[in-house]
Amino acid sequence: MKAVCATDLSAASEATIQSETCLECLGRIGVEEIHLVTVIPSNVHAGMPGIDFEKRRRQALDRYRRVIEKAGFDVETHVVRGTPHRRITGIAETIGASLTIVGSRGKSPLENRVIGSTARNLARTTVTPLLVNRVERETEDPDVVRAHLFQRMLYATDFSENAERAFETFSYLRHATEEATLVHVQTPKDPGLPEDDDPEETLGELAAQLEEWGIETQINVRQGDPADEILAAEAEYDPTTILVGSRGHSRLRRLLLGSVSEDIVAQANGNVMLVPPERLA
Repeated sequence: MKAVCATDLSAASEATIQSETCLECLGRIGVEEIHLVTVIPSNVHAGMPGIDFEKRRRQALDRYRRVIEKAGFDVETHVVRGTPHRRITGIAETIGASLTIVGSRGKSPLENRVIGSTARNLARTTVTPLLVNRVERETEDPDVVRAHLFQRMLYATDFSENAERAFETFSYLRHATEEATLVHVQTPKDPGLPEDDDPEETLGELAAQLEEWGIETQINVRQGDPADEILAAEAEYDPTTILVGSRGHSRLRRLLLGSVSEDIVAQANGNVMLVPPERLA
């Protein structure tokens, strides 16, 4: 299993790479090969006096490489130019990655949106499951907020096809997951289930599957605004990562990130794992 780890070489994006616990979690879900990617933006010119951006970035990636190789992974490094999210997505697709990882600073009281433009654009365009790894904000030497990436999962579902696809990631996450909370938020016009179906019963069937894998599981049916209720469930259950499909029942083909998952990525206290729709051939 291959993973792309995107870094802008900042202290925040370095936190995951330097965390032994995060690396151990990636190994437990089957990641064997990590591709470190850093992108020099198109508007940064190679001929700027006194600065060799590519050389400096390769030197930094070499330091990261040694840390990750010491943890037991095969490592490839990529220093490329262009638009960051497009180049990162392109490399993930080219190498057949199963996961893309990007660090994101935590909440700021002065910001309504807490993720940077690259993380947000990756969330909208990713072709692989995307792990947004939350990093401490108000410190010069930040650490990851939830180092045990997949230990306690909160899976949010609207029972759409893409939500089912997100649930399928437990097939490998289960090797690092001890607890899971399955959440469905009912809305006045809930398109997720036929009228006669019981959401608790449907969640119970999913829970039974996880319990067969030795994961302690609970279910929670809530009512209200989906994003607000999922974030409230995060505050209540304190998961290490929220797992959600990046598109639910939207019929807009070009809308790759629904407002619910966008709000979750932006406002969650911990990590968020987004699973995109299956690509059409």
